[in-house]
Amino acid sequence: MAILPATLRFHISNDHKPIPSPNLIFSAKLEFRNSTMTQTLANTINFVPRSNSIYSARRVTIPKAFKQTREDRCDTRNETLHILKRWFEFIRGVFPGGLWWDFSGLEGEIDGSPIAAKPMTVLKALEQMWALVVDEKWILYTAFGALAVAAVSEISMPGILTAAVFSAQNGEMSVLYQNSRLLIFLCFTSGICSGLRSGCFAIANMILVKRLRETVYRSILLQDISFFDTEAVGNLTSRISADCQRLSRTIGNDIHLIMRNVVQGTGAFIALMTLCWPLALSSLVICFILSAIFLVYGQYQKKAAMLAQEFVASANEVAQETLFLMRTIRAYGTEREEFKRYTQWLDRLAFVSMRESVASGLWTFSFHMLYRSTQVIAVILGGMCILTGSVSAEQLTKYVLYCEWLIYAAWRLQDSMVSLFQSIGACEKVFQLMHLVPSREFLSKGVKLQTLTGRIDFVNVTFHYSSRTRVGISGSGKSTLVKLLLQVYEPVHGEILIDGIPLREMDIVWLREEIGFVGQEPQLFHMDVMSNITYGCHRSIGVEEIELAAKRAFAHEFISALPNGYDTIIDDNLLSGGQKQRIAIARALLRDPTILVLDEATSALDAESEDHVVAEILHSLKQESEKRRTIIIMTQRLATIKEADKILVMNDGQVIEIGSHEELIGGRVIEHQKEGLVK
Repeated sequence: MAILPATLRFHISNDHKPIPSPNLIFSAKLEFRNSTMTQTLANTINFVPRSNSIYSARRVTIPKAFKQTREDRCDTRNETLHILKRWFEFIRGVFPGGLWWDFSGLEGEIDGSPIAAKPMTVLKALEQMWALVVDEKWILYTAFGALAVAAVSEISMPGILTAAVFSAQNGEMSVLYQNSRLLIFLCFTSGICSGLRSGCFAIANMILVKRLRETVYRSILLQDISFFDTEAVGNLTSRISADCQRLSRTIGNDIHLIMRNVVQGTGAFIALMTLCWPLALSSLVICFILSAIFLVYGQYQKKAAMLAQEFVASANEVAQETLFLMRTIRAYGTEREEFKRYTQWLDRLAFVSMRESVASGLWTFSFHMLYRSTQVIAVILGGMCILTGSVSAEQLTKYVLYCEWLIYAAWRLQDSMVSLFQSIGACEKVFQLMHLVPSREFLSKGVKLQTLTGRIDFVNVTFHYSSRTRVGISGSGKSTLVKLLLQVYEPVHGEILIDGIPLREMDIVWLREEIGFVGQEPQLFHMDVMSNITYGCHRSIGVEEIELAAKRAFAHEFISALPNGYDTIIDDNLLSGGQKQRIAIARALLRDPTILVLDEATSALDAESEDHVVAEILHSLKQESEKRRTIIIMTQRLATIKEADKILVMNDGQVIEIGSHEELIGGRVIEHQKEGLVK
């Protein structure tokens, strides 16, 4: 790797305009031939020095991104063959004897998750959704009432319209005018109620999705840390966003259309029975056949929707991980591998979607065949009845119109049921997340002490101190000890006491407010510096207090140099690792904690700065005589903690040395350093 200093400039041979290029870093092979530096970057770039600080490019060939090589062409051919093979298997499975409806092979490709989606009935899902919107049930009652009035108005129109047409043919003008006025009234009534119905259902739908996301998000936040060790972040965000949005169709569309078509279908069937019950029974047979097909199709679509959402969640997980680690991916040049990993899940999703499309096509084919058959049967049987005189032409016309209405309502009803099944199937895991049991710390109220002195006892390893520090190599158990103290994890054996009270009996939420913690890799939020420093403080804080905490953490100087000072929005590229750590230290100091834990909180600084920062923090805190503190510092460098009252050297979860800095320097600590126990 060649690192060119900031004083270096390039002169491009075709225009010779100087281009400043500070801190340029090239990853390439370097060869020196007769004062000529040759750098290979996919193709050849030759640089000839003109002076000590000027270079000229003799020949520059910029390679195209993802330029196709022989290996790439081979991969493309293999990918094409793979796609053709999948298409062949799919087409073969569609024909009789094929298992195109069997998803067992695809189910095995779902990423494992500790929260398995349990099958849920539609009624159970609707019951849970009703519980989310029950506080605004008046909106739903209004929507249901408007729906019923609009549906009855619409189903009444075919009979009145037919009567108006035949009354005009028979010269009954009074009947025509009466039916016309009634039709106008029904049109206005249907329009007003339809608008009210749609608006109320849309509001109810918005409330459902909002509260569903709130409930799922709250449930996730209240889980134990071990839950987040096993569940991928991308998977959870997909549940909150995409899966919850999928349920937005349930009330605003599916339930709405189901009830509407039930009312209209029932009205049409009653009208058919009053006109000619033998003909009505033939239409009913068609409806039963559609229902039988629907039972198979609906369950199939429910399963397909569940698989599709799983594949979407897995694809989102890969995308989120890739974007988060983009600098690492760019450094290793693995863009192709990540793209393939992402498209693998999209291929699975596309395969499920193709099967869904075929099933939808077969369902539509079945409906249209039966729908047209109903019309043919109605004309044939109705014509025979007219010839026998048992049915008039007006009655047959009404029958045909209501028959079409009945079949259409049956199809729309079952189509809406399929959509409902898809939504429920796709969101089964959302309902599982809703009902997760919260972590124990959020279920019970523990002990709150009026005054916390900061005495911490570990069973079998007991410490009585005002300020102690642990030193050890990576993996010695220092960070684990902190996690046990913060009750991120609970010990398998033994007990931790705070001021003589078992940790599991204390109010852990209150205790965490009394603890200031800074980890090795502190996380800052995408908000201004001041908000990051005050994060987690629930008391009123002034600007002077914030600046004092920043000065103690040696962060005030670089914060003031930022574009907007304390109002500067933090992003990933703005601050160095050491600057992030110092802001996190300021955040912990601002809480004025009784127990302060620094888990390698200055590891991103150089050795001299780390020693200085830690020493000054300890010195300033010791000067505060009005409050007694326990300060725990985890580090791998003994020189960093000269000011500590007592130091513990740990290895493999065991304390192997205890003493002050002077005692350890003069004792066995030198041997531990040679063994690699102290760095």
